Amino acid sequence: MNVRLSKEQKIQVLNSTHIYKVMQQVLLRENKIRRNQEHFWAVGLDNANKNLFIELIGLGAVNRVNANPPDIFRMGIYKLAVKMILVHNHPSGNLTPSKADKDFTDRILKVGKLIDIEVVDHLIISEEKYISFADEGIITEIQNSGLFEIVDREKKDLEEWRIKTEKERSVKIDIAKKLKDQGVDIDTIKKATNLTKWDIKKL
Repeated sequence: MNVRLSKEQKIQVLNSTHIYKVMQQVLLRENKIRRNQEHFWAVGLDNANKNLFIELIGLGAVNRVNANPPDIFRMGIYKLAVKMILVHNHPSGNLTPSKADKDFTDRILKVGKLIDIEVVDHLIISEEKYISFADEGIITEIQNSGLFEIVDREKKDLEEWRIKTEKERSVKIDIAKKLKDQGVDIDTIKKATNLTKWDIKKL
């Protein structure tokens, strides 16, 4: 689910504090019950490090949430992101990364490398504080780990998925352009294509 961003939240991300301030606001918009569940978000950046989108990928239990590479990278491909930041919250307030957190980041980082979307950080956040894998040196550690290398079959599957996703976006854009040229209103085009109003306005 795409998270609506204010003009002030569409910032140039210069460091982890910048993205945390936005994600803290996103988390605090949730009611208390939802804040006690783990959320997983993907944040897309352009080549100037400007915040393109925040996508809620998964909403889980108190101590776990599921996310998979296609869901994480789909919006990145649609929005032509060149970099992504992973973010999830720990409702307990304990921000120490688990082995599962590191292994998951390792896998996503290597998938991103394969499809030319660089995963530059992973933040674990609470309502009051955060930890950055990049700042703690964990991203560098993962890059040098040698674990979760993508095998040939998986490379082929991911490349086919990337091409399919790009074709789907191209078809939706073509449909949106035709409808817009015919004077169809933006809300109707949005329902027909699942593109965002922002994307449609830019056509």
